[in-house]
Amino acid sequence: MAWDTARTRQLLLDAAVEEFAEHGPEGARVARVATRAGINKERIYQYFGSKEKLFVAVLESELQKLAAAVPLTDEQAADLGDYAGRVFDYHHTHPHFVRLLAWEGLLCQDRVAAECERTDHYAEKIATVTAAQRNGTLTDAVGAGELMHAVIALTASWFTLPQLTRMLMSPAARSGPEHQRAALVTVVRRLTS
Repeated sequence: MAWDTARTRQLLLDAAVEEFAEHGPEGARVARVATRAGINKERIYQYFGSKEKLFVAVLESELQKLAAAVPLTDEQAADLGDYAGRVFDYHHTHPHFVRLLAWEGLLCQDRVAAECERTDHYAEKIATVTAAQRNGTLTDAVGAGELMHAVIALTASWFTLPQLTRMLMSPAARSGPEHQRAALVTVVRRLTS
């Protein structure tokens, strides 16, 4: 029987997403990834080479999923609040992704996964925002890069800083994601108008 390489690789990536999200790249264990995937841990080294390279592969895969699920077109750039709301929805459905980015930011600042590709991806978003600023649909009070950074940071903070929600927000704001999403969309719209 032939070995299904693509399926095995995907099972390992799927199992690694949860392991890295829970424990970070340093706390994650290859043996737990293999157990979750139901595959011998030697396959991890065969397909990825090391735990660090597996983490990079996980981030690259998850970043591609987000980019495909939540694009930013020229038309959508006119309402970055809506874009932030769609990113919020993605993170709400896939909470592991923001945790992976937080771990990367805390532990891997000098070795960011797929940095060139990600920089190119963000450059496209910045160009889209710049065009919206030039045609007057978005404020040009701050640069497009700073504006995108603010939108990304505001959106991710709902998931990476839940303790602030508990301490700062009213009971209504803490009541659920619908209120949080609405507040985010409103803040971003005011920030960008």
